[in-house]
Amino acid sequence: MAATDFILSSTDIHALFEYKDGDLFWKVSAGNGRIKPGTRAGVLHSNGYKSVRIQNVMVKQHRVIFVMFHGRIPFCVDHIDGNPSNNRIENLREATAAQNMRNSSKQSRNSSGVKGVYWHKVKQKWIASCCVDNSLKHIGYFEEKQKAVEAVRAFREEHHGEFANHG
Repeated sequence: MAATDFILSSTDIHALFEYKDGDLFWKVSAGNGRIKPGTRAGVLHSNGYKSVRIQNVMVKQHRVIFVMFHGRIPFCVDHIDGNPSNNRIENLREATAAQNMRNSSKQSRNSSGVKGVYWHKVKQKWIASCCVDNSLKHIGYFEEKQKAVEAVRAFREEHHGEFANHG
């Protein structure tokens, strides 16, 4: 059974776990008695996400916590602050896949230090660009880096709204 096929019942989740400050704790014994009630549930992965095994299926904890508070699983649960380890309910919100991508940080290979701003070697100018609806939009060429930064920030605010992430 894949995690996407797993249907979480709010009642079942509340019977299994207690929520405290963004973490889950077992209410019942699990793992053939190896896990006792009150034990912190789950594991932290190298990508920053926490997951927990329920009926032999690994489920991301932020999805379990969302169900605990809202009684349903949306297609996508977004971490508002971009930190996948911060599963406090006030940091989780329902999102579309596109909204979730808008809230992503700058790429690790970004050399300008600013999301959406790149140096064009041939033109010797800064380029500002941003994705909207799966399409990369060219905002403009700029002599000064700060002007490109301002332009891409304004564009992102207008088109990404509450999901705008400048970093």
